[in-house]
Amino acid sequence: MSGFPDIAVRSGLVDLLVVAAELSQPVDVDNEGQVLLLGNDCDHPEREGCRAAFAAHASALRALLEDEALPDGLIRADDRECLLKTVEPQRHPSSYEVVSRGEAPLRWSPA
Repeated sequence: MSGFPDIAVRSGLVDLLVVAAELSQPVDVDNEGQVLLLGNDCDHPEREGCRAAFAAHASALRALLEDEALPDGLIRADDRECLLKTVEPQRHPSSYEVVSRGEAPLRWSPA
């Protein structure tokens, strides 16, 4: 609905999308402050539901963000960045494996 210019509450819908995008971001379990404030992902399955909804509608969200006919100021730059982050493939620490190359220290490598 936020993609339709005729909707009177369009800016409010964009704000709602941004809030959902922010709250659906994975929580860094190594960041104690973030965990205290937001809780662990395992305690909030709704985050995965939001991520799935954004993934299912990624093409529509990209089209909205690329729409050159959008009124100036409808989507702020930081909000646009947040929304783009929700439709880009995410790399979670669980999708990496630790590898060792001889005497070299351990490093992260894509699985």
